[in-house]
Amino acid sequence: MTVRLDQTDRKILAELQSDAGQSLDEIARKVGSSKTPVWNRIRKMREAGVLGQQTVVLDAEKLGFDACFFVLIRTSEHEAEWQQKFLTALQNRPEVQEAHRLAGDIDYILKVRVQNARAYDEFYQALISEVKVHNVTALLSMEEIKSTTELPL
Repeated sequence: MTVRLDQTDRKILAELQSDAGQSLDEIARKVGSSKTPVWNRIRKMREAGVLGQQTVVLDAEKLGFDACFFVLIRTSEHEAEWQQKFLTALQNRPEVQEAHRLAGDIDYILKVRVQNARAYDEFYQALISEVKVHNVTALLSMEEIKSTTELPL
């Protein structure tokens, strides 16, 4: 279900996407409003589910997570029990930053952030010991060219 937003709502969302740590005064000034109406709009958007949890973006490399792998998974298993086991395995692995079920030849793609290739191998060995997969292909990202969580409002 799509929520109806006006131009001011979109400006507020753009500011929050850019830096959710801004004060209400800063956001209000940037969108041409005052603090109370901005707060009320944010509250309504949060209640409508437009706004999710607030987090901060950490610099992975500065924290020692130098390797980013995209992991392509094919499986011959499609039963509900296997899917639940696979989902649980992914949710229990903090290395998995993203996981998507795909249409086409590849069943799943994972974004896995680890310290190095050895740490990826440990992740891989743990995963295949928990769930049966048909084929796994790991692609090492050589350079992150663009990464954002911002939507094109």
